[in-house]
Amino acid sequence: MYDVVKDYYGKQLQSSADLKTSACCDVSSMPEWLKPLLTRIHPEVLARYYGCGLVAPAALDGCTILDLGCGTGRDVYALAQMVGAHGRIIGLDMTEQQLAVAEQHKTWHATQFGYDNVQFVQGYMEQLDQLDLAPGSVDVIVSNCVLNLSPDKASVLKGIFRLLKPGGEFYFSDVYADRRVPDAVKNDPELYGECLGGALYWNDFQHMARRAGFTDPRLVEDRPLTMTDPAIAARIGPVHFYSATYRLFKLDGLEPDCEDYGQAVIYKGTLSNAPDRFVLDKHHDIETGRVFPVCGNTWRMLHDTRFAAHFEFIGDFSKHFGLFEGCGGGLPFDITASGNASAACC
Repeated sequence: MYDVVKDYYGKQLQSSADLKTSACCDVSSMPEWLKPLLTRIHPEVLARYYGCGLVAPAALDGCTILDLGCGTGRDVYALAQMVGAHGRIIGLDMTEQQLAVAEQHKTWHATQFGYDNVQFVQGYMEQLDQLDLAPGSVDVIVSNCVLNLSPDKASVLKGIFRLLKPGGEFYFSDVYADRRVPDAVKNDPELYGECLGGALYWNDFQHMARRAGFTDPRLVEDRPLTMTDPAIAARIGPVHFYSATYRLFKLDGLEPDCEDYGQAVIYKGTLSNAPDRFVLDKHHDIETGRVFPVCGNTWRMLHDTRFAAHFEFIGDFSKHFGLFEGCGGGLPFDITASGNASAACC
């Protein structure tokens, strides 16, 4: 499928208007505070970008970030502003035409920002061990609707785990299915290029992430995808697709289930653009100043990562109270779209 993806994104698509579904493109619900970053990005970079939203977790100042499938570099140039002059961001893509646009405007952006902290590399996300990056050297890895395009997603996740620092995270948006995608959809070049054919069954993704070392995948947000093109809807059949953002932490000590140790956290309200609350994931919306009970895994995700300075921590692991109440299974996505989604995914 490499040649299919290269052809689709390098030659057939000339702008996001050429996409035939909304699976890979929805900027309508991007957080307001992120939008000003886009005004400082070259118009050609914006026009030739085929992702959606903006994959931008909090607390990135000074971080080293790797963007997988960076395309023309829209997210790279936005994140470059968030990591600042002391941070670094590397954009990886396999498509020559996309990277040519990104490189062409590199000096223009450095002048805009007042610093040059961006690097673009041509390569494959299945071969991260071939990059000039040491194991355990990256704070955050992001991707925006590209994991589904990989023919070897397990290798991608293993490579990501290898590159991340202890306490680092993979924060990414992608497309998932409510069942395993049939071969007729999987092998359709157009549906594959539109981010549907290569979508993982959500439960297969979770098992794959755990095998790679990410013990507790956290769903941040999701939305069901609507197929407005009747011809494409007919080719897809009964499969339902969802756009979702996940965060995967590289942490020792995470457990397969949410265990209760009587712990809690208090968010200080000190993160930029989040004075009132910190949203870790879909089930952890932590209001500033309020004692918020958490399981052991959530405690570690805040205590043993770059977020630690922004929280007060209550308790330890000396006493166990069993499984944390409210942890369950089943389809994690919302079946119907909510009217208050705050950020786009893929």
